[in-house]
Amino acid sequence: YSHSKQLYRSGSSIGANVRESKHAQSDADFLSKMSIAYKEADESDFWLHLLHDNGYLDDKQFESLDKDLTRILKILTSIVKTMRTKLGYDK
Repeated sequence: YSHSKQLYRSGSSIGANVRESKHAQSDADFLSKMSIAYKEADESDFWLHLLHDNGYLDDKQFESLDKDLTRILKILTSIVKTMRTKLGYDK
């Protein structure tokens, strides 16, 4: 139960940070919020695997959620990399 609460917390934080980024005060603020969303997605991945490994999610449930989360991580990775380049952080 506590693991599922952790997944809920980190998973909902992804959406909250992406939503906040819509009203970022600058490109750096946007990058910060998207970076936090990425970190929360990565944490969600940890909790998702832990729930599956301990039998709380069957293979079908896990595969569906893992596929969606992998897509989210790829999108956030792309956004963060693009913004870091735009801001000159990755020269």
